[in-house]
Amino acid sequence: MNEVNFGMRMVDLIIKKRDKGELSKKEIEFIIKGYTNKTIPDYQMSALLMAIYFNGMNDQEATNLALEMMHSGDVFNLAAIKGVKIDKHSTGGVGDKVTLVLGPLMAACGAKFAKMSGRGLGHTGGTLDKLESINKFNIEMTEKAFIEQVNKIGLAVIGQSENITPADKLLYALRDVTGTVASIPLIAASIMSKKLASGSDAICLDIKVGSGAFMTTIKEARKLAELMVSIGKLANKKVSAIITNMDEPLGYNIGNALEVKEAIAALKGEGPEDLKIVVYEIAKQLLKAANIADDDNYEQLLDQKITSGEALEKLVLMVKAQGGDHKQILNPELLPQANKIIPFQASKTGYIEKMNTENIGIAASLLGAGRETILDEIDMAVGLEFKKKIGDYVKKGDVICYLHANEKGIDSALAILADAITIGPRKNKVNLIEGVVL
Repeated sequence: MNEVNFGMRMVDLIIKKRDKGELSKKEIEFIIKGYTNKTIPDYQMSALLMAIYFNGMNDQEATNLALEMMHSGDVFNLAAIKGVKIDKHSTGGVGDKVTLVLGPLMAACGAKFAKMSGRGLGHTGGTLDKLESINKFNIEMTEKAFIEQVNKIGLAVIGQSENITPADKLLYALRDVTGTVASIPLIAASIMSKKLASGSDAICLDIKVGSGAFMTTIKEARKLAELMVSIGKLANKKVSAIITNMDEPLGYNIGNALEVKEAIAALKGEGPEDLKIVVYEIAKQLLKAANIADDDNYEQLLDQKITSGEALEKLVLMVKAQGGDHKQILNPELLPQANKIIPFQASKTGYIEKMNTENIGIAASLLGAGRETILDEIDMAVGLEFKKKIGDYVKKGDVICYLHANEKGIDSALAILADAITIGPRKNKVNLIEGVVL
């Protein structure tokens, strides 16, 4: 018998959580090990997940769950990287190309940006997919090569190990089919197990809220942010979180190559203001954690690294180091381009009052920019290029956005956009940073 069993029975633990009891560290260890090695069946784990969904978990339970899932697979030891290792995580958004700007900028400032990323699914895009729109860019690397690259240029972004948090993969698949995805402690433990396994010292979490985010209310987003920060601190990591609005896409471009182009523009100081605001807020937290800058001088440092060209040069160096065609960074017109550019026009005169960001992301996915299952092929060239966003005035017939398309999904995307964008008399404004949790 496994030494952690201690005569425990899963049914007793289900009853304990059903009756609002607190699961101990040993009990959570028993549950995760038992489910990973298949001695606990799906039907019992489903019952426990539903009990957690209704009764929640306290911070210590969620931390123990995250740590146990972390230890179910590979845990990266980045001690050989000199200095403070920093990372960021976004809960997923539309047009979210923050990592592509933030990573090179942090490396230019002297930080060590060691990031393991996932793929995009549904209406949100993944950093790995964006990077793979660069010809021959390689997202796979040994731990040794990863450490060497971060030590040399301060920056690497790779795919997660297949054996990172296998317990989380099993649990997430079960949550997906049992109606228990929307549980804040389960979401927090899932995300933090992967972040903790990735080996960084300091992490800034970008918690998205709004029509394009999993969290639709500020209250929910703050609760998730506070719990994730607490888990990180209980695990002896420096963790902070910002809550950012996703009631409209971030920046103007949605789609893989289109977002790389916008990130390159941002690294030249020519990007959209909303993207800069989010990047700079995350950068502030990470520069403080790495003891490089503080509230008074971080902005001047970031501006200087962009103006000097050092930040863009770090992106070029990373692309070169990971086998990609760096000429596409120096000349973004060499990135994949769609065959057709189709205007989506305003149906009437007025202000853009509202956007359903999730549906805008779905419209881009229908063109081929995203995937519904992990096996779906992505068209790197397609997506949406917005010219107007919330608060902008349009006349009937003005172009709100251009569809960059090949053959797929054009009519469906146009129909979704017509329903996703509301034009009316009110000049609304998006409050981009909704809160910071330290």
